[in-house]
Amino acid sequence: MKVKETLNVNLGNRSYPIYIGSGLLKDYTLIEKHLISQQVLIVSNDTVAPIYLDALITQLSASIKVDSVVLPDGEAFKTLAQLNKIFDSLLSNKHNRQTTLIALGGGVIGDMTGFAAASYQRGVNFIQVPTTLLSQVDSSVGGKTGVNHPLGKNMIGAFYQPKCVIADTSVLSTLPDKELSAGLAEIIKYGAICDHSFFEWLEKNMHLLLAKDPKALIYAIKISCERKAEIVAKDELETGIRATLNFGHTFGHAIETHMGYGEWLHGEAVAVGMCLAAKISKELGWLSDRECDRLSSLCAKAGLPVHKPKKMQPHDFIKHMKLDKKNVTGSIRLVLLKSIGEAVLFECKDNALISKIIDANMSD
Repeated sequence: MKVKETLNVNLGNRSYPIYIGSGLLKDYTLIEKHLISQQVLIVSNDTVAPIYLDALITQLSASIKVDSVVLPDGEAFKTLAQLNKIFDSLLSNKHNRQTTLIALGGGVIGDMTGFAAASYQRGVNFIQVPTTLLSQVDSSVGGKTGVNHPLGKNMIGAFYQPKCVIADTSVLSTLPDKELSAGLAEIIKYGAICDHSFFEWLEKNMHLLLAKDPKALIYAIKISCERKAEIVAKDELETGIRATLNFGHTFGHAIETHMGYGEWLHGEAVAVGMCLAAKISKELGWLSDRECDRLSSLCAKAGLPVHKPKKMQPHDFIKHMKLDKKNVTGSIRLVLLKSIGEAVLFECKDNALISKIIDANMSD
């Protein structure tokens, strides 16, 4: 029950800490010091709640009014209809502007709880308690919140920062291998876009992460959160460099939207997207064959797919990619690699180039 690492996301008066360590969910004082009143609403899902919700309520309810809402688990339920259940609970339980929402779950719960907090009475406190590797290293940090729309992923939302992030690594011991691999995709991303030495560390230590080695996990989470915090501090509202955090996501979101939310895990889709983006980078003469192979090999070693879904053709990708939030000029904006450790934004005016690379990416 010890905080191993404390990082800070430096955003002026919106700055907040990220606590990383094992057993942190048992230390309710971490949460308590970030509350501003005696009202709390915990939002969780029907996978996480049976394991962790009652214990958290018991810890907090001795001195605090605690309500909870449990939503169905999965990307398919990241909708306005489910979001409204959070508002129903807040209103029916008479939560005021001093309340705090606690997101206890993975990225879907974190995104929806954050959006609810941004919207309820025009903004209330919220705390992120991510319970998946992917949410611990990515979605819980940086203040992106929102829900999906049938035509596009995360197209409805807001930038809204939490008061703190509590990443308890002990919860990862029960995480299914498939979910662990999905989180590793986002960890690989940080090495690929801005930290070559971390990428090399991942190549040497992926077996430890797959085995859920505690020290390796804490190190990988720490470095990932550090890199994201550095980028977010420079560009909170994604007007420039923060867009590089979407490496692989333009392709990945197209996969998730086309296949149906939840059919592919976010990290799985991003892994394929990173491989496709790397191949375009190679086609443009930036990445060598070896660097491109290193990225796809690392994804495969992490248990991630590296080929597009059989059902998707180039026109399916392009249809969805044209709706991507990064697009500003009418062309498709991609995050590509100049080298491993150096990402750039690229305005792709030639859809034929994208189609060519997708065609060459053989299905499983």
